[in-house]
Amino acid sequence: MTVEYTPRGVCSRKITAEVENGIVKKVTFTGGCNGNTQGISSLVEGMKVEDVISRLEGINCNGRGTSCPDQLAQALKQTL
Repeated sequence: MTVEYTPRGVCSRKITAEVENGIVKKVTFTGGCNGNTQGISSLVEGMKVEDVISRLEGINCNGRGTSCPDQLAQALKQTL
């Protein structure tokens, strides 16, 4: 399953996540801090969706109330 998500409140303009049997296979961010989003993608690939959500949900970037990792968690919730 592929999810395309439009993040809110962050610099990234789009998150695409590929999930297979509850495992994150690939994540790409369009926009945002390139190094950070590549790092997030590398770290979560191969993880269970539930584990990614529990680790990333609620992370706050500079008082925005959300962040690119939090928005990835929101995107992945669509796969449950």
